[in-house]
Amino acid sequence: MLNRNTASSIPSEPLSPASEPASAPGPVGDLTERNVRMIVELEQAAKAASTRSDRIAMAIAGFCGTMVFAWVQLAWVGAWIVVNAWPGREPFDPFPFSLLGVVVSLEAVLLSTFILVSQNRENVLAQRRSHLDLQINLLTEQENTEMLRMLRSIADTVGAPLGDHPDRATLERATQPHLLAQEIEKAGAAVAPGGRGDADHGTPAPTA
Repeated sequence: MLNRNTASSIPSEPLSPASEPASAPGPVGDLTERNVRMIVELEQAAKAASTRSDRIAMAIAGFCGTMVFAWVQLAWVGAWIVVNAWPGREPFDPFPFSLLGVVVSLEAVLLSTFILVSQNRENVLAQRRSHLDLQINLLTEQENTEMLRMLRSIADTVGAPLGDHPDRATLERATQPHLLAQEIEKAGAAVAPGGRGDADHGTPAPTA
């Protein structure tokens, strides 16, 4: 049983967050917020590295993908037709509105160019993100492999039984990305219709 001195030393209310040890881990929300802030900083750095022409092209392409642009387009084309088809008025572009066709065609060429420039920029950013994901995945795999080796060493030191796991030796080896890529290509060729895998293994064609 607790004596009076021991009972009096126990606080009657839980510790407030300010009185907790400084080494206590923060909530998951803080970690998520820090990760989101890091991603935002990476995106801002990528945008800052783009040229002025790239930013202009991306802004124009972004505006062209909105309903505001669609309504503006319909409004000025309709106004063009109404002004030139209004009875009693001398049209500057009579029916069949050849000048309007030239303007719209030129606009389509320019807008497609802006969209291609924007897509090329997005492809560059996507490749950088993919490369970053690959590096993080490789680092994670290397850390996991090293942890498995350390756990095995600790188990051997303390004499803990590990049991018989058929994949333990494979998991403890470092992953070779180029070998995995070759295995994926072989598997894809084997399952592809009419691929080399069917020809090599003599797989008969399906019958109706």
